[in-house]
Amino acid sequence: MDLFDLFTLVGGLAFFLYGMNVMSTGLEKMAGGKLEKILKKMTSNPFKSLLLGAGITIAIQSSSAMTVMLVGLVNSGIMQLGQTVGVIMGSNVGTTLTAWILGLSGIESEMIFLELLKPKNFSPIIALIGILFIMMSKSRKKRDMGSIFVGFAILMTGMQFMSQSVEGLEEIPEFAELMAAFTNPILGVLVGAVVTGIIQSSAASVGMLQALSVTGNITYGIAFPIIMGQNIGTCVTSLISSIGVNKNAKRVAVVHVLFNLIGTTIFLVAFMILNLTLKPAIINESIDMWGIAACHSIFNILTTALLIPFQKWLEKMANFIVKDTTEKEEYALIDERLFKTPSIAIEECNVHIIKMAEVAKEVITKAISLLNNFDEKLAQEVLDSETLLDNYEDKLGTILVRLSGKGLSASDSRKIAKLLHTIGDFERIGDHAVNLVYNATEIKEKNIEFSEAAKKELAVIIDAVNEIMTLTVESFANNNLETASKVEPLEEVIDKLMDIIKGNHISRLQAGNCTIEYGFVLSDLLNNLERVSDHCSNVAVAIIELEHNSFETHEYLHEIKKSDNENFIENYRIFLKKYAINE
Repeated sequence: MDLFDLFTLVGGLAFFLYGMNVMSTGLEKMAGGKLEKILKKMTSNPFKSLLLGAGITIAIQSSSAMTVMLVGLVNSGIMQLGQTVGVIMGSNVGTTLTAWILGLSGIESEMIFLELLKPKNFSPIIALIGILFIMMSKSRKKRDMGSIFVGFAILMTGMQFMSQSVEGLEEIPEFAELMAAFTNPILGVLVGAVVTGIIQSSAASVGMLQALSVTGNITYGIAFPIIMGQNIGTCVTSLISSIGVNKNAKRVAVVHVLFNLIGTTIFLVAFMILNLTLKPAIINESIDMWGIAACHSIFNILTTALLIPFQKWLEKMANFIVKDTTEKEEYALIDERLFKTPSIAIEECNVHIIKMAEVAKEVITKAISLLNNFDEKLAQEVLDSETLLDNYEDKLGTILVRLSGKGLSASDSRKIAKLLHTIGDFERIGDHAVNLVYNATEIKEKNIEFSEAAKKELAVIIDAVNEIMTLTVESFANNNLETASKVEPLEEVIDKLMDIIKGNHISRLQAGNCTIEYGFVLSDLLNNLERVSDHCSNVAVAIIELEHNSFETHEYLHEIKKSDNENFIENYRIFLKKYAINE
């Protein structure tokens, strides 16, 4: 191999890795919101977890990314260690598909149809289609598909470069001697592990082995130990990702290492015994690309089949190796590792904002209850919850802004827009809850007693505010458009109630049945309740507009309030009757 061939080999590897990255990113975007929904279905059922792990790895074409994702999910407290064991096993099976795709490069046939399946013949067409999608399509989904096509073409070009760079090596005596050294299976395992650990991609190292197989000097006896070593080498990524995480997350990486190490040890011993005793002829036969793909699949499938009954045992071993301490474990709100799979991180932000919404609803309920029955402890709980809402907004807002800078699918971009629109509203609801506490404090300290008429009016509007909070949180948590569509009509009714109550108060003031001081407290209290309903309206509009891929709030509100909007009118009539006050 001359210097030019060496550069071609390195360049081919660079193309391969870049193409794999582009393709994986495109696949993740195409998966979009579906990926996290699949992850939510993970259970302790070993076979279900196995299938899910294999399916997700096939979808994103990276077992390393899958394992890093699991470390992040466990570090955030979203998943438990036991749920990840079957997924890790499944990811090892799912990653074998790549070798079969790369095996297309080794097709040799005089049939035109089969020749067309060779990547060097169809990759340029795939690349052209991908470029056209990226440059000419307005649809984000089609542009993501274009990225997948281009990534695949680059990957296959890299594979072709690597194959071309090693052509002729079979005629060099030194290369034959080097290959002879790899007949030692232990050395083969070490080389496979080291090379894969350095490039941190088992797919790339398998691709390199497949490229070398075109020389005819790679035998089954050489290839199989190297393939086993590659499975150990791929654990380097998960080990690196486990730096700086909690102990449970570290155990995920340990399970990954144990699974591959135990599987390799068992099959390496079996391979050596078989080679020494029976000496099957296939051991010394040359292996091709398809043979490497088959060995890769057989090894991973057999290892999984062998160890799947021992998932609990692997979990116990990981717990033994990474021991618990007396220190309290902390979980990250959204683990940094999840940023590599934005759809997962966005969904977890959504989960936390649902919690934020529930806190906002609870804090309003507590604050309102203080108006009639003041309690210092409950008042402090409201203040503490408002601080929690502030922290949620600061941290989640920062995370969402960072995520918006990532390459996102159209669906994920819309989700981020919705979440950024809503977190401020939930935080502001907390602020108005605090204002209501101040109103309640003033009522208590000044011993204010509203008239019976004012009390009845307040009771009606408080019921309406409690219902609008319930509708808002329910519609946000379940992304329920039907429930969200009821919020704006109720908000309009609350606005009308405000006008009626304020008008009635002025009448009582003129009749001498109320004082100016009481009027100030009442007005401030009503303004806070009205602002709560306004923020609920903002949230509901964001939910509905997400479905229309637009956040033109004022235009939407103008549209639904037209006289011919039957749904709005019907809901408005229902709420107006339900919360009626005599003017």
